[in-house]
Amino acid sequence: MKLLDQNHPMFRKPWVRWTTVLFPLFWGGVELWLGNPGWGFIFFAAGAYAFYWLIWKGPDQPS
Repeated sequence: MKLLDQNHPMFRKPWVRWTTVLFPLFWGGVELWLGNPGWGFIFFAAGAYAFYWLIWKGPDQPS
């Protein structure tokens, strides 16, 4: 079972996929700015994971 399913109906709209990617990256920056590098790394990793599955791989094309 994957943590994120790029084919889930919730992720059909591009703005939902991009928001799911950009918010953790933004929050990782906030955490670094506040002096919490551990949380910053965790949120950057979550954003990178979401980017890979939702943007890079993207939803499967219908055959």
